[in-house]
Amino acid sequence: MRASLIQIDVNEDESVESRRRRVGSLVRGQAGADLVVLPELWTTGAFAYEGFDSDAEPLDGPTHEAMAKAASDAGVWLHAGSIPERADDGTLYNTSLVFSPSGDLIAAYRKIHRFGFDKGEAVLMGAGRELVTVRLPETTLGLGTCYDLRFPELFRGLVDAGAETLVLPAGWPERRRAHWTLLAQARAVENQAFVLACGTAGTHAGVPQAGHSIVVDPWGEVLAEAGAGEEILTVEFDPGKVATTREQFPALKDRVLGLETPRRQTP
Repeated sequence: MRASLIQIDVNEDESVESRRRRVGSLVRGQAGADLVVLPELWTTGAFAYEGFDSDAEPLDGPTHEAMAKAASDAGVWLHAGSIPERADDGTLYNTSLVFSPSGDLIAAYRKIHRFGFDKGEAVLMGAGRELVTVRLPETTLGLGTCYDLRFPELFRGLVDAGAETLVLPAGWPERRRAHWTLLAQARAVENQAFVLACGTAGTHAGVPQAGHSIVVDPWGEVLAEAGAGEEILTVEFDPGKVATTREQFPALKDRVLGLETPRRQTP
């Protein structure tokens, strides 16, 4: 299986519409790939909080239209990263879109874990509530977004739902790049799954981005890693390695669930 991760430089001097056209051309250039992955909030920038409201769009808005056409033109499965979605009730969500090679919207995932603690995304956007998987001919994708990477229980849930390849668009800051690499490998090892993590380059609202998109196999080996700037990271991998790894080292079968909360001991 061939996957291309497009690590987009989100330049604040480039208009959203211009970036949509440019990214559409980049996707079309990946004809021949099985799967193309874009980063988180590449239309506006993951840390450009002031633009979330003005740049928000419905699921069937201009990014949907542009990326559906690009996926169809290239004949690829396209994880189009995420957009600031405005729901019918006005709530904003950080929502990922997945298109089939015919340009149909197959899945939408609203980010569950919002970053910012008491500011930014955490207060401006609603939280998703549903785990989302997507069945491709070669593998089943499990969807997460950026900050989700820090919460292993989400990915356990995806594995229980059949996920074999974990796809994670992100706008990860440079100052925590070591965590990005470490956690991507940890999620791969503990779930015995491939991890395809696609970040952004450039600077969003004064926050330098980590870049370094990465593909990790079920043993935690890094198959490919990008640099800091805009780059297309392409890798060939064998989805069958997930089943082989889980058979050879069946650690997932030894999970112990439903443990009781310990009682407080009193002297």
